[in-house]
Amino acid sequence: MQRPTGVTIISVLAFIGAACLLFAGLGMFLGGAILSSMAGRPGMGLVAGIGGAVVGVIFLGLAVLDLVLGIGLWKLQNWARILAIVLLIVGAICYAVGLVGSLLHFHLFQLFFQMIFIAIDVWIAVYLSKASVKQAFVGAGS
Repeated sequence: MQRPTGVTIISVLAFIGAACLLFAGLGMFLGGAILSSMAGRPGMGLVAGIGGAVVGVIFLGLAVLDLVLGIGLWKLQNWARILAIVLLIVGAICYAVGLVGSLLHFHLFQLFFQMIFIAIDVWIAVYLSKASVKQAFVGAGS
């Protein structure tokens, strides 16, 4: 069966996200190194270097996850569809928690954008759960 256009778009967005996370991770390594060399106190240089490295490793791990997800969606692997749905739900829950914080602190712009991100996550999860999209993944032999 042919890959649905929406799945192609989601897969390409996963590849773009992986590239952005790769550059962010490398930037964190570089930023931590620069901050550690600029630190005036000896202990602070170590903290900046380790902090940059830890965040860089996290970003690189997320980049690998995005890349694997994009490849799985591109090849119509059902595990990738399920993983995408799970990650979208987790993301929507995180945005909902942030939404509560935005309400408590009355940050209208954050509130607005978090509502948009929740809607996008839910919309994509519902799309990936549609019977016609599921059929494309089952038809691919995954």
